[in-house]
Amino acid sequence: MTTTSTPAPTESRPQAHSVTAMTEYVLPQHANAFGSVFGGQIMAWVDLCAAICAQRHSGKPCVTAFVDDLKFQQPVRVGEVVRLQAKVSAVFRTSMEIDVEVTGEDATTGRTWPCVHARVTFVALDSSRAPTPIPALTLDSPETVQSQREGEERRARRLVTG
Repeated sequence: MTTTSTPAPTESRPQAHSVTAMTEYVLPQHANAFGSVFGGQIMAWVDLCAAICAQRHSGKPCVTAFVDDLKFQQPVRVGEVVRLQAKVSAVFRTSMEIDVEVTGEDATTGRTWPCVHARVTFVALDSSRAPTPIPALTLDSPETVQSQREGEERRARRLVTG
């Protein structure tokens, strides 16, 4: 059986095309013995939010390939709210980096605080579950150009270190 690679899509998509926001209410089943949300629960929400963002950008099913950065800053407790926002930070041929900012919120007062920053790499898959080319990131602002460049540098380091 001969396989042919799909040519890279010629179109690009802006970050705004795939920005994804989620809101979760922290319930007792999400909490550890200290009354704050389990780190693993936050990680699951991060992965879900990032996956939706990746699929919106690529137009393809996507799978998690790599967690490059996950930094816990402050806890969120039972009865508080977790807000997640994901955006594409860099795009490669078949993969993309997604940055996710997680914020805690006290819905009764409106106070917010940083909870977690995460960076996750996803690979887009075709119908046979093989990596497939995806649209480039539209480099329409200095911030997006810098984000793409920094993502390329991180990817190069990952490829060298394995």
